[in-house]
Amino acid sequence: MQNTKGQVLQKVETMLAMQDSMNTKVHTDWITQNFAWYRAAWVECGELMDHFGYKWWKKQTPEIEQVRLEVIDIWHFGMSALFTQGVSQADLAAQITDAIVAHQPLGHEVLPATEALAQNCIATKSFSVAIFWHLLDAVDLDIDSLFKSYVGKNVLNFFRQDNGYKDGSYRKEWQGREDNEHLSDILAGLDSDKDGFRNAVYNELAKRYAATVSEA
Repeated sequence: MQNTKGQVLQKVETMLAMQDSMNTKVHTDWITQNFAWYRAAWVECGELMDHFGYKWWKKQTPEIEQVRLEVIDIWHFGMSALFTQGVSQADLAAQITDAIVAHQPLGHEVLPATEALAQNCIATKSFSVAIFWHLLDAVDLDIDSLFKSYVGKNVLNFFRQDNGYKDGSYRKEWQGREDNEHLSDILAGLDSDKDGFRNAVYNELAKRYAATVSEA
């Protein structure tokens, strides 16, 4: 689906607000702490390459779904790296949206695109939306699939925190499957463009988890 600039902006604003909320849950004054988000992003690039495979001396099959999950994790850290004191979320959203709208696919392959992003993170100690979008192309994701997967993972992170992740009481496996697998099922059945998408994901997770807990 082709998004208008306004639709892209709305998705970016939602993701930035959710990331700020998640980071605030971990540390209330996180923006002033100058955490090395760029470092977390390039380390995730290395993990992505492990899943894709780079060892010419042995047989490797790309684990493309794991690769895409790493891309989503990189986006979490990348957005966090772009928050700056004195820059409003609205202004940041506009800057990111401009970079997305201006993007022109260049046909990069996965490993070179990943290396280019990691190199930029290290060199600038920041994060480039433009370079990240080449990686997004390389793994066959777009703004819609990124948004859907990002919101889902963010909601799952909140759900984990709300149900004892920090004190160790949370159960990651439900009915013989990990919570990530349940999340994938839920996302497949929901329309990310509908109002209330985030709440719908959370509510579905809660239903499945409650059923698991009641069986224990």
